Amino acid sequence: MIKQILPLSLIVALRFFGLFIVLPVLSIYALEMEGATPFLAGLVVGGYALTQATFQIPFGLMSDKVGRKRTLLFGLLIFIVGSVVAAMSESIYGLLLGRFLQGAGAIGSVVSAMIADLVKEEQRAHAMAIMGGTIALSFAVAMIVAPLVGGAWGIDKLFWLTAILSVMAIGILFTAVPQPPKIVHSYAQEESKMLEVFKDKALTRMYVTFLFHSSIMTMAFFIIPMVMTQAVEVGGFGWEKSELWKVYLPAMVFGLLAMGPAAVFGEKYGKGREIFMLSVAVIGLGFVAMGFATSAWLFIVGVVLFFIGFNMFEPLLQSFVAKFAKVHQKGAALGVANTFAYVGIFFGGLLAGWLMQHFGRGTLAVVVLGLSIGWFIWVATMPNPNNRGNVYLPLDLFDREKVSQLTMHEAIVESYINETEQIAVVKYEKDLIDEDEVRGLLN
Repeated sequence: MIKQILPLSLIVALRFFGLFIVLPVLSIYALEMEGATPFLAGLVVGGYALTQATFQIPFGLMSDKVGRKRTLLFGLLIFIVGSVVAAMSESIYGLLLGRFLQGAGAIGSVVSAMIADLVKEEQRAHAMAIMGGTIALSFAVAMIVAPLVGGAWGIDKLFWLTAILSVMAIGILFTAVPQPPKIVHSYAQEESKMLEVFKDKALTRMYVTFLFHSSIMTMAFFIIPMVMTQAVEVGGFGWEKSELWKVYLPAMVFGLLAMGPAAVFGEKYGKGREIFMLSVAVIGLGFVAMGFATSAWLFIVGVVLFFIGFNMFEPLLQSFVAKFAKVHQKGAALGVANTFAYVGIFFGGLLAGWLMQHFGRGTLAVVVLGLSIGWFIWVATMPNPNNRGNVYLPLDLFDREKVSQLTMHEAIVESYINETEQIAVVKYEKDLIDEDEVRGLLN
């Protein structure tokens, strides 16, 4: 599994490193450009998410139809163009254009769908945790590198670095990423339409969870560098840009430490819903601390709490969407989920910029606390993602026709054939039937 997942994780890590490396200093950089306002700076921070939201579903559908690798190449090329435009921009509007183009390379759902293709569902949380760990590691490195490189050579150099790393990702794609297996299913054309991914209530719950998760993340990344570097006279703590790594490093360390237990309890022990609830509570508490802190150390405690709650979601979000989605719609469902995420990033940036411009961080913290309460109730009432299981049946022992007929049983969610590995896969509801009973239906 490691050999299959690591190259894909590295591609995602390189791409996200390019996005992350500007986050710690982007709001400050944007505010220094001609014509900038806090609102436009918020649009720069979250702007790439508007085009990400627009193109996630088309990219997911494209990957289902023309193949994952071709779609990944197309997205990476667009991302490179956007990075170059942002690096060469001299105005706030040129920077916005570059960020919009960066977002148009919407490959997140494609990578997640490819991992879902390559890895059995029982191993998928582990695979997603590996991908999440590489993203988190790239995030941690970016938090340290960004203030140092941006402070020494200019923030435009960070965008050039992003473009170079994306070229490296293309090289990895065609030298190390395996071809996904050939899957055969019996879904009719009508069942493969886009609206089908909204009919599963569990999937819809996950989409909205993505929306909450990403919007609050953007609000955090908007206020953290701004508050830490603002003058004390206007409510900040007067730090230098090059010192911001001292805030992000401990936050990332604790965030990374939280990911492992979250993955174990969420998947192995079937406590995914409870992990989500705990994460939301910690995020809300962290924002209260950031919003009303009167000292830098208390503000940093809030940042650490936010990162713990945020990272606890990482190994589970994509995995649970892939678990709920049927085989023919994984790319589309993950595309919808990531669309909701990027809509959240866009509006989170706008809302944070507007609230900071007109009210201040205390009001922003109260708004986030209200959102967290609604979010907590939302996840508390969602179905348990671990209620579905899979049976893997060798085709030399089980008849294909009988396997395809299993879907007529109320407890069977779906069945399909993995031609590459010569196995049939049957997904079932654990509350209604167990694995031995599924096998018994075929005898």
